[in-house]
Amino acid sequence: MSLNKITRREFLRKSALLSAALGTAGPLALNMAVMGEAAAQTASDYKALVCIFLVGGNDYGNTLIPYDPTNYNAYAQIRGQIAYRQSALAGTVLRPKLALPDARQMALAPELAPLGALFNAGKLGVLLNIGPLLQPTTLAQYNANSVPLPPKLFSHIDQQTYWQSLSQQAGADGWGGRIGDLMLSGNGGSMFTGISVNGNALLLSGANEAQFDIAATGTVNLRETGQPLFGSSACSQALVSLTTQSRANVLENALTRMMQRSIAGNQQITSALKGVPALTTAFDLTNTLAAQLQMVAKLIAARSALGVKRQVFFVSLGGFDTHTNLNEVHPGLLSKLAGAMNSFYNATVELGVANQVASFTASEFGRTLSPNGDGSDHGWGSHHFVMGGAIQGQNFYGSLPATAVNGPDDVGQGRLLPSTAIDQLAAPLASWFGVSGAEMATVLPNGGKFNLNALNLFSPA
Repeated sequence: MSLNKITRREFLRKSALLSAALGTAGPLALNMAVMGEAAAQTASDYKALVCIFLVGGNDYGNTLIPYDPTNYNAYAQIRGQIAYRQSALAGTVLRPKLALPDARQMALAPELAPLGALFNAGKLGVLLNIGPLLQPTTLAQYNANSVPLPPKLFSHIDQQTYWQSLSQQAGADGWGGRIGDLMLSGNGGSMFTGISVNGNALLLSGANEAQFDIAATGTVNLRETGQPLFGSSACSQALVSLTTQSRANVLENALTRMMQRSIAGNQQITSALKGVPALTTAFDLTNTLAAQLQMVAKLIAARSALGVKRQVFFVSLGGFDTHTNLNEVHPGLLSKLAGAMNSFYNATVELGVANQVASFTASEFGRTLSPNGDGSDHGWGSHHFVMGGAIQGQNFYGSLPATAVNGPDDVGQGRLLPSTAIDQLAAPLASWFGVSGAEMATVLPNGGKFNLNALNLFSPA
């Protein structure tokens, strides 16, 4: 449907859908609904983005590891007691379609073997040295402090905020939410455009999109709406009425609208999930990340019942702040990550949507290549994964840094100066999702500083 052919009835229908999701539809909301027509309303297919956030700052040095003799020896000398033995890496050496320069070879940590298999099968790519930047920055510019830098580097909360928002403004919305804003009008169930399965996520916050939260085990309902309060159904009904009726006070009315939305959304999702067959793909439900991704798979299976064509999901796994005991803690975290991602990819194959779902890892920062005793300290750039049937896998994306401390690619102790900006990852994800070139500045207000075509992540349609 072109913008100049939106009928009055269709415009009002879209406005009503947006009002149902947000409780009100002001002029900005209506404008965003119209903007989203070109991106999503004409789409006949389904697509989902899934952000897998590794909370704490993942140690890049023991995630993607040099394997060729020269660079492995440099790695082992730098990392000392926290280095993997080279013999342990033989089963996870990556075989890219295009060989790395200078005969370099890279292997994944042994615990990431399932992801290595996906890489070598062409379903997973590795993003090299990616992180937050305000503009392309050289080491000389960093040392001279001659260019603007992301706010409060090496700070957990500030870098989590920047990774998810790509904005220096306090309280800003997230780039996933800004993508969702453009897709609202194309989703009949617009309140399910952005869903977090692990609490509030800035990534999903939009100007108009309000994320929907769900637990890995299902919806979290008000206890009193599902069973009699004090043994009385009338009591339960009275409580629901009190918490959802319209109010004269603006703030009270905003709260009741949220309650109405929550109760209605929970009921709709519960009903939709009951209507889909059980997945046969196995998920290790003792693994919290796997449980979250299983719920994402179930929600994708329920996409028709929920009335959605475009969705952005957020899941996360904590524990990556490995200042100490890296060898004891980090391998287990990587094992959880690999098992969960492998099961999720297999579930998308089972559901017939592997080519319609793109997943990517993120973390507030990498860590130092130099050890900090038996751990590592806060860093900057890091290596990440992008996965899906439409991904041009078996490829490295970006520039592989030197295996060195105080070398050409780091700002000290092996803290990588990112060679690829987060904006350069977000751009192809958004474009594949349906965001037009004209709308890209809405999603990535700082994107004009970068070559947004640098990463050719997706196979031609």
